[in-house]
Amino acid sequence: MATSTVRKSVLKKQNQVNELTEILKDAKTVVAFEYPGLTVENLTELRVALRDNDSHMKIYKNNITKRAAVEAGLQELEEVLVGALALVISNEDVVSPAKVVFDYAKKFKKLNIVGGVIEGRVVGDEEIKQLAQLPSRETLLTQLAVGLYGPISQLGIGLHMLFEEKESEGAN
Repeated sequence: MATSTVRKSVLKKQNQVNELTEILKDAKTVVAFEYPGLTVENLTELRVALRDNDSHMKIYKNNITKRAAVEAGLQELEEVLVGALALVISNEDVVSPAKVVFDYAKKFKKLNIVGGVIEGRVVGDEEIKQLAQLPSRETLLTQLAVGLYGPISQLGIGLHMLFEEKESEGAN
């Protein structure tokens, strides 16, 4: 009977490793942070904010996370997996999960970003913080549109002037 329980436990852990390995392989962004000291209400508030940004938070035991990181080819991630950590995962957006966690780290001083993965590359806490401080996708697209507007507008004016000049030459 005890052997059966041990087998079930090992099988359960292996399933968790396999599940997390696939999550790590598919994720655009993973942010690891220390959460001890946060209340259930704090974590619930963070989970809601993450869900609104196409991300989610999971807490695994470190030995499971370390094994999954190795199986996913992210061995360097093992270095940051110390202590009680939560993982924020997004398969949709690279920036928003880092932004949400960074904002909550400012709000809840006990939340400490330790590192993560950005598009398959293991990064430290500073790179996650830099990513979090980038303008939103919408802001970047607006800036791009504004930047393109000037030259396109000038091209249109120049072409119109050229057209008018050719038209006046044809009339004479």
